[in-house]
Amino acid sequence: MKVLLINGSPRMQGNTNRALEEAAAALEAEGVQTQLVWIGNKEIRGCIACGICGKKGDNRCVFDSDPCNGLIQKAAAADGLIVGSPVYYAGAAGTLIGLLDRMFYAGGSLLRFKPAAGIAVARRAGTIEAADQINKYFQINNMPVVPSSYWNIAFGRVPGDVEGDGEGLHTMRTLGRNMAWMLRCIEAGREAGVTPPEIEPKTWTHYVREDVLEG
Repeated sequence: MKVLLINGSPRMQGNTNRALEEAAAALEAEGVQTQLVWIGNKEIRGCIACGICGKKGDNRCVFDSDPCNGLIQKAAAADGLIVGSPVYYAGAAGTLIGLLDRMFYAGGSLLRFKPAAGIAVARRAGTIEAADQINKYFQINNMPVVPSSYWNIAFGRVPGDVEGDGEGLHTMRTLGRNMAWMLRCIEAGREAGVTPPEIEPKTWTHYVREDVLEG
């Protein structure tokens, strides 16, 4: 089993990376392989709603100049996913959100039913909102969200500060162990013949009614 961890911070070795490392170490201790990937501090395109990924159906974004398509393939090959971000105005980093928008539009079908979790790190406030923002990608894509002993948050301003957040690091370790447990449960279910539920075709409900507009 393998878990992909994505560091959405522009700082390669900042507090977000350290929190992810703590979760990864707990996973490794449980016998789960991990891969921690930094998305970098260069420009990452946002989604422009061109719809080409949906028309082609090849699980690739039409823009191939940044990490998006490579990460879709890495996530598809993994059994679980953890995404971490620093907090920007009570939300996740903009480059990370642009990346996730494209990853899930283009490759979301490859990630369904994989356990996942979002984590957030901040100097003070906004962590819960940012972690929740990341988790919404998983919730809308039929991916079980892995719990911990608290919200998946940690605190720190400059690199190294998170070492002083004992509870935050405990939360990350618990998240890693819970992820390993959930992966083993899914594996045991698969071996027993339990398969993921069938995806029912979606019913689209639009709230702008043509009869109202005509009136």
